[in-house]
Amino acid sequence: MHRAVEPRVLYFGTPVVLISTCDEDGSPNLAPMSSAFWVGRSAMLGLDETSQTTHNLARTGQCVLNLAHPALVPAVDRLALLTGSRAVPEHKLAKGYRHEADKFGVAGLTPIPSDVVRPPRVAQCLIHLEATVSRIHPFGEPESGVVAVDVDVVRVHVEQDLLVPGSTRYIDPDKWDPLIMKFLEFYGEGRNVHPSRLARGWGAPPRAASAVSGGQAAQPAADARLAELR
Repeated sequence: MHRAVEPRVLYFGTPVVLISTCDEDGSPNLAPMSSAFWVGRSAMLGLDETSQTTHNLARTGQCVLNLAHPALVPAVDRLALLTGSRAVPEHKLAKGYRHEADKFGVAGLTPIPSDVVRPPRVAQCLIHLEATVSRIHPFGEPESGVVAVDVDVVRVHVEQDLLVPGSTRYIDPDKWDPLIMKFLEFYGEGRNVHPSRLARGWGAPPRAASAVSGGQAAQPAADARLAELR
């Protein structure tokens, strides 16, 4: 029987993206997010209007969307409650956020140059989407504190082992396993792959220990390449 409920979040399952941008001093900023969707060569990103990433996007109009896979979940989780904003907003302090200038260093990830935009790519990610901002506008109910950032993808980088053999236009869906954020928890290969600091920050109720594996899902499509990138 169905019940009418008021869920805290409507995260039914979306890919985890590491957005790289540039701060005012030119240093790279890196932020995890999972409110994103793509149509054609465009994407819509849902972001907190107070975040450093949002400020950087508004100022520079450039970013890289680095798509994470399950093997990167420990790095993503280390970024979960960090912000590049020196003055941490009250609503983030209440969830346990703190300021961190060196996001790449804390996550243990490697910045590499992009082709078209200034922000760097994340070497360990298997897919990079260089993008430029087309517009930023309010999203959701009034005073939601959320903005929608529309971006145009201007360059796509894909680990070659993910491509359909002989093609440069098609990614093999059997080889690409994205890291998914589902109701504030990390999933890959259809299972929970790591405890989530974000869930704790949002006050999500404890789950049974057996429901959280604490392990890392494999990325079978490119094991040799991943070992090299690490």
